[in-house]
Amino acid sequence: VLLEPFVHQVGGHMSMMKYDEHTVCKPLVSQELSFYESLPLAMRQFTPQYKGIVSVYLKKDSLGNLTLLASPSLQAENCGRLDNALGDSSVTIWHKRKWAANTGTSAEHTLVKWSHTQLTKTFKDSCPGKMLLRPDLQYHTDSLLEDANGNQPERKSYNPWGLHCHRQHLNRMSSKHNENKLHQFLLLENVVSKYNYPCILDLKMGTRQHGDDASEEKKARQIKKCEQSTSASLGVRICGMQVYQPDTGHFLCKDKYYGRKLSPEGFKQTLCQFLCNGNHLRTDLLEPIILQLKALLSVIRKQSSYRFYSSSLLIIYDGQEPKENTAPLDNHLHFQKTNCATPHGSHHSRVDVRMIDFAHTTFKGSKCNHTTYDGPDHGYIFGLENLIKILQNISE
Repeated sequence: VLLEPFVHQVGGHMSMMKYDEHTVCKPLVSQELSFYESLPLAMRQFTPQYKGIVSVYLKKDSLGNLTLLASPSLQAENCGRLDNALGDSSVTIWHKRKWAANTGTSAEHTLVKWSHTQLTKTFKDSCPGKMLLRPDLQYHTDSLLEDANGNQPERKSYNPWGLHCHRQHLNRMSSKHNENKLHQFLLLENVVSKYNYPCILDLKMGTRQHGDDASEEKKARQIKKCEQSTSASLGVRICGMQVYQPDTGHFLCKDKYYGRKLSPEGFKQTLCQFLCNGNHLRTDLLEPIILQLKALLSVIRKQSSYRFYSSSLLIIYDGQEPKENTAPLDNHLHFQKTNCATPHGSHHSRVDVRMIDFAHTTFKGSKCNHTTYDGPDHGYIFGLENLIKILQNISE
């Protein structure tokens, strides 16, 4: 499966890849895997569904462009190194089918999966591929450069952050590892796949960001970032954002550098901006977001020993406003509404609140445990309480 950059990545530094319409993947970190494998039942509705592990390898095409390929059936312990012939997609699918048929391990399920994968659609033909391979496109660490007045260019038809992370990640992989070395990636639910125009707010939660395993240098750096941002004062800071503007057909984008500079008042204004489509504030979203955040808060308060250092919280809604009081026009809309039991509940399908990024999450019984803590994560709770308060103020 040819992995493409995930164009709706708004924050973080590790590249998220699109595996299929409903699945994304990211480099495996054992601590994050440990979290997903022992996830408390109450937290499942607030995290992406964990779908397993896949082997990924780097490939250079004839022009020297780097791509990542995932092999669902190839596991590092079985194969060690890949045969060069696997570069051609028709050969790849033949190899995979042959391998699956020989092993008999869930071969039927795997074959069904492959038959739905568009192997013919090449990376270079895809929109992110074209963007990545354009030689004139420069990526800077602050990917959204400011103009003379200190304003960031706001109109973007795609979010440049994911592509920036993707290019950095490919360069890191190619400089450190040989081609065909197998890397393990986590497969996770694509939590924005059901939205036509996903508006996403990525919030770094808690008053502390460094994990127990951080070096003294990294610890000092993270503490400074928290002190100089709303992480210290509010327990939450903006790490990235994209908001669809129907009038222009573009996403308004903000990155983590923008989020770090915000004062508590600036944080509140940016929350308003996240809920504004360029014409009006989406007040219809406030109640369902607040209700979901309160539900999450009650779950987090009950999780003793968990510390969600450096994890993020995503708030997601569709930039395409629903047409009120109309019957579902097609099965897709009907499907989205079927999971709502009551008319009041129909608001809930419009928004989603999800915790992501657990590479530094620690809990009692974790395989990678460094320190055991008592009670719930008070820094995270502090951030959630402030977030709810600010949204309630906006609502009032």
